[in-house]
Amino acid sequence: SNLTTIEGGGSFLPADSRAPGATPYGRILHFGIREHAMGAILNGIALGGLTRPFGGTFLVFSDYMRGAVRLAALMQAPVTYVWTHDSIGLGEDGPTHQPVEHLTALRAIPGLDVVRPADANETSAAWLAILKNRRPAALALTRQNVPTLDPSRVADVARGGYILADAEGGAPRVILIGTGSEVQLALAARTTLQAEGVPTRVVSMPCTEWFDEQPAGYRESVLPPSVTARVSVEAGRAMPWYKYVGTAGRCVSLEHFGASADYETLYTEFGITADAVVEAAKASLDGS
Repeated sequence: SNLTTIEGGGSFLPADSRAPGATPYGRILHFGIREHAMGAILNGIALGGLTRPFGGTFLVFSDYMRGAVRLAALMQAPVTYVWTHDSIGLGEDGPTHQPVEHLTALRAIPGLDVVRPADANETSAAWLAILKNRRPAALALTRQNVPTLDPSRVADVARGGYILADAEGGAPRVILIGTGSEVQLALAARTTLQAEGVPTRVVSMPCTEWFDEQPAGYRESVLPPSVTARVSVEAGRAMPWYKYVGTAGRCVSLEHFGASADYETLYTEFGITADAVVEAAKASLDGS
């Protein structure tokens, strides 16, 4: 458990317990450091059919839950996983606690929706979509603060990917695809590229599984085949993004383990910055 609570929900404990909020009708189960047990118990609750359970821990510890998560996906049990501290942005705890390969590994599980929203508005819209979909889903959430983006397009979060900021001054010459806390880097890079006369589109893609389910017409309206200059930016392995950026595209990613430092230092040292996205965009334009 990462101390995720429901205000007024009470803790599922015997009535004579001295713990705060103890009640046999409590909605909060305190699993402790028992990630696999938590995953298995969530499956059982979901299969009961009357409750939509969710459980939370650091994303890096999803490894301990993997057997239970895989079974949830196999059974299509509507469990929601709230996995926080989703990148090197975790900071000083260092590489043992910083997920790098985890998003890629989880996206490889058939039937599991992996959702990495960019801000509070996308998170709210994603939660609604998860409740409507009634199948297992993971919310990968950042630790560090992120800016709140324009809320006018959040309805499109349920489509998995959408145009967050379109090109100005003509059709887009390059498309920047971001997820989670790195969407802000794509937006900052767009500002630089637009100032240099390069019409640039930013696509927020919180869930590749949802995007892949959309009709071809919608997917091509977001990622036109004619625009081959593309850049993905995510603080994790690049593997899932090659099918979206294509042979002319570039990936700003993390291909090694992290380190112990504050998140600003780590992002700068490991080249996950708006400037890196700009340079990748120019390289993609040169190669397209």
